[in-house]
Amino acid sequence: MELFGTAGIRGSVRDRVTPELAVAVGRAVGAGVIDDASAGDSGTGTDGGAGRPATVVVARDGRPTGEALAAAMEAGIESAGADVRRAGVLPTPALAYASQGRYGVMLTASHNPPTDNGIKIFVDGREYDRDRESAVETRVADGASPAAWDEWGGSEAVSPLAGYRRAVVEYARGHGEPADGLEIAVDCGTGTGALGTPQVLRELGARVVTLNGQVDGHFPGRESKPTPETLGDLRAFLSRSAFDLGVAHDGDADRIVILDGDGAVVHEDTVVAILAEHFVRAASAPDPVVVTTPNASGRIDERVAAAGGRVERVRLGALHEGVAAARADGGSVVFAAEPWKHVHPAHGGWIDGAASAAVLTRLVAAEGLGGLRDPVVERPYRKVSVDCPDGRKADAMAALEAALPAAFPDADVDTEYGVRVERPDGSWTLVRPSGTEPYVRVYAEADDVDALVGTVTDVVADIVADAGG
Repeated sequence: MELFGTAGIRGSVRDRVTPELAVAVGRAVGAGVIDDASAGDSGTGTDGGAGRPATVVVARDGRPTGEALAAAMEAGIESAGADVRRAGVLPTPALAYASQGRYGVMLTASHNPPTDNGIKIFVDGREYDRDRESAVETRVADGASPAAWDEWGGSEAVSPLAGYRRAVVEYARGHGEPADGLEIAVDCGTGTGALGTPQVLRELGARVVTLNGQVDGHFPGRESKPTPETLGDLRAFLSRSAFDLGVAHDGDADRIVILDGDGAVVHEDTVVAILAEHFVRAASAPDPVVVTTPNASGRIDERVAAAGGRVERVRLGALHEGVAAARADGGSVVFAAEPWKHVHPAHGGWIDGAASAAVLTRLVAAEGLGGLRDPVVERPYRKVSVDCPDGRKADAMAALEAALPAAFPDADVDTEYGVRVERPDGSWTLVRPSGTEPYVRVYAEADDVDALVGTVTDVVADIVADAGG
């Protein structure tokens, strides 16, 4: 049984993320928590006998289906013998914060439409890794029974939001300069970011105006996913006003989009490059590492190298695994990011849009957004999809591991997460199979990106056609 995708479990509440599934996943999570507690007490647990209490914090975003799904999740957890702490409506980063020293479950479909919902699971502030997810899937498939009647857990309400906001403010104050006088517009997208980011930025001294600042999981103001197309109101508002910065979130505030004072979206990889360079320069460790994904721009590598750090890449949706691997290899991870999603290790092990907004606010206060962007070389970037039936993907990717290096003999090649080709002039391309659709994805960045994309897609199309023979 395969339940988890790149960001938890997600899908329609009619036929995938149902109350029945929530009960089953909750019971599976609760059973794993009980096992961990027992193993920790004996010092034999997989987490080194951490001895975390058998307690799970449960929260949800503002979707109309969230309350019922949270109730089902809580019933499953308690019936396995674990205790529940009901945290109500929260941004996902606040739930992750509240899971430190214990476990957490967030009912959210992030940027998906209101017809969907989802499940994200945390332990000690980090998303479950593949091993823990597989264990949950196995328990769900096996149909685990409830614990004995006198071993069921209990529940009580908790309120971690204020503590989370204080923690973000304290963390951000270690960077940049006071934001007194800075003018910022925040589009919360009627998501739970409305409970975190505006309050944090005001505490840092900024004047904040919100758009779509009420929590409403119907997403009446705009689609939950923040894109240049869906952020039309924010872009227009900024273009006719005098603001220093625009910020936008998705439905649960793990994603962040940055806009300049004219309403133009700052490329997501430029934002990553700015933050990555800052954290490397601020690091005192001898080997500062930035973790990112194979589809991330070479501009990140350039700024990190200029600051004296190095970049390590990990598969999409697995920043927490990349951080753990880099640390195991002796590096000091100072920042981790994939497009739109950032992990601040000195703050916590979770993706946190509010923390990024807070740090960027203080950096803009110190240098201005233009000053932060000036060192970043922004080459044209393209992403295209080449038709490829699922049954051909494995053969096609195996063939591309030889064909793409042959097409670019002067390039460095990495085949760990697809085929990534980096050329001496700073241009690069990545070819990887889609995990959800019948495509092979082509990413490219180059001064003449159309020529590079054309060459790569021709190679991919020929390989896919041959794989069908």
